[in-house]
Formats: sequence, C-alpha cells, structure tokens
Amino acid sequence: MSAGGILGDWRRRARQMKQDTFALYLACRDPRVPWYAKAVAGIVVAYAFSPIDLIPDWIPILGFLDDLLLVPLGIVLALRLIPQPVMADCRARAAGAMASGSHKPRNVLAGAVIVAIWLAVAGGSIVLVVRALPG
Repeated sequence: MSAGGILGDWRRRARQMKQDTFALYLACRDPRVPWYAKAVAGIVVAYAFSPIDLIPDWIPILGFLDDLLLVPLGIVLALRLIPQPVMADCRARAAGAMASGSHKPRNVLAGAVIVAIWLAVAGGSIVLVVRALPG
C-alpha cells in the first residue's frame, strides 16, 4: 500500500471515530438506551470532546496514548452496550449533523473534571514531597 493510501485510510478511520463519538453523544440522550450504556457512552463522549486531555499531548509517547487507545477502546465498549437499531439511527443523525457542520458539542464539565484530577495529582505530589523532606 502506498503512503497516500495509508494516509487516506487513517483519515477515513479518524472521520469514522469522530462520527461514532458524536453518534454516542446522541445515544446518551435517547430513551431507548439502557442507563449503564448511557453511563459508559457519556464518559467516552465527555473525554473525547473535552478540551483538556488526562494525559497532555506534549508528554512523549504517553501523550497520544489516550487518543490512540483509550478513546477507541471506550467507543468499542459503548457500541457493544447500545442496541444496534438505536445506534444505526444515531449514526444516521450524526452523519447528517456532520455534513451540515453542527456536530461538536462543548463539554465544559468534562474539562473541569480533568482539571480537578490534575490539581488533585499535583496537590498529592506536593504533600508527598513535603513529607519526604527532612525537617
């Protein structure tokens, strides 16, 4: 396969992942989806649409690990929990919304949760360092 073919395949997969994530967002609001599937899908969608990553992208290798592994694995899990007819409907609605350009919800709450996690980790690290200092 040529480099252009590989790049095109990656772009197609990235577009499909984005569409599936938006379809999961729509499924979270559908009354036909069980609560446990909504919970899993909600976590995946919140993380995927969050403006802040749990692992910042500037950290070598690990920074892209969440984008390349965690989000796709979460999508696969959520897709297995949602009934197929509901998911087909949500995918069709997501495709229409993406075609019209109205497809990226902002999730401020998810960003706040990620910031809170980072602050807790930083605070815990400071406490550990202070306790480890002689004195």
